[in-house]
Amino acid sequence: MESRRKNDFSQGSIPKNILSLAIPLTVAQLTVVLYNVVDRAFIGHIDAIGRDAFTGIGLVMPVTYIITAFANLCGTGGAPLCSIARGEGDEGRASRIMGVSFTFLLLLGAALTAVFYLFHEPFLYLVGGSPDTVEHARSYLLIYLAGTIPVMIGLGMNPFINAQGFGRTGMMTTLLGAVINLILDPLFIFVLGMGVRGAALATVIAQVCSAAWVLAFLTGRRAILRLDRGSLGLDGPILRRVCGLGLTGFTFSVTNSLVQAIGNAQLQSYGAPSGTGDLYVAAMTAITSVREIVFQPIRGLTQGAQPVLGYNYGAGRYGRVRESIRFLTVSCLAYNVVVWLLLLAFPGVFILLFNDDPALLEVGVKTMRIYYAAYVMMSFQMIGQNTFVALGRAKQAVFFSLWRKVVLVMPLMLVFPRFWGPAGVFAAEPVSDVVGGGICYLTMMATVGREMRERELAE
Repeated sequence: MESRRKNDFSQGSIPKNILSLAIPLTVAQLTVVLYNVVDRAFIGHIDAIGRDAFTGIGLVMPVTYIITAFANLCGTGGAPLCSIARGEGDEGRASRIMGVSFTFLLLLGAALTAVFYLFHEPFLYLVGGSPDTVEHARSYLLIYLAGTIPVMIGLGMNPFINAQGFGRTGMMTTLLGAVINLILDPLFIFVLGMGVRGAALATVIAQVCSAAWVLAFLTGRRAILRLDRGSLGLDGPILRRVCGLGLTGFTFSVTNSLVQAIGNAQLQSYGAPSGTGDLYVAAMTAITSVREIVFQPIRGLTQGAQPVLGYNYGAGRYGRVRESIRFLTVSCLAYNVVVWLLLLAFPGVFILLFNDDPALLEVGVKTMRIYYAAYVMMSFQMIGQNTFVALGRAKQAVFFSLWRKVVLVMPLMLVFPRFWGPAGVFAAEPVSDVVGGGICYLTMMATVGREMRERELAE
């Protein structure tokens, strides 16, 4: 009973409620990113083969995005529904939603592992690989795939811990894995001389530990909603709702994979005549790796607000929903303005985290300033999308996820290089930030914002 009273988000300060979940969640998500980014940083500094190996890891990124996408399908689809059910006082249904999501997640993990083991080589060439870089990508990927199910459990089930109000426990899920990864990476890569394979093995071990932590909590006594045999299995109506709402997180990650794949392929193609294809793919890998890091506080804030938004919506506290949206807007913009200015002012510092090759530094500085020209507008995209998700508005959430990446970024990546060469691939991003982010936020305020205001007045 004490946990239930403590995690009643219809009471207390909105900023405090959101930050109590967002801060641990942000730390947790940053450490998730470190699984992959730290690998890239260490790999990029391996003597003699650093740049080629780093470029090869860039080819693996679409695979990791796809695995994350299917984890998000279960996690970002099921966790908000749990929050709404809890707000309505139906914890039995909330527990069943979690069990169905977990069952489906395991089935998806097994299928993805098999598919990528069978078709990894043609996939790596399809996403912009060359003979020099695919060799390193294959060495990493074949080991990394052994951790597919554990990484999906860590990513897909951790939102259910946060949805119950245990933000610190959710943070520990990924802190545990990150610390293990940080210790094992240099040991395996440099001390034991395993190179790229060592980075992959360190990541797999870390993912297994994170998954074990999640399962230990969700099946233990501290959890409000427990993962037990009675909650497992598939349920058609629940699964449809989970997948419908989870399509937002799914499309966000899978379209990241498609954008990365198309970008790499275009850069390889337009850089081929001058022999700079691998160089531009390396620059894109560094730039998107930086984005993964700086983006996490925005993601943490918006996803940390989801249980608060969903709980208050389910409890009929519409004024608190509006207050949450206002807090998100101010805090996300304040953070993103600072990050935006730093990225434009000191791009070389960020590139050097991954490789010190002079040619890569020159290309990376130029293309980073193009890529991040309008990055501040991403705040509006994330606030709008995550508000739709938190309130169970699956259609709007999925539409705006597809709108930015499929309707805007991908076509522009195909068209712009015809006029500006490889630089055109990077220029697609700021255009989509402005158009996609602006329209998403304005639509959210015109629909959700207006509805919450009208309901608040009618209370």
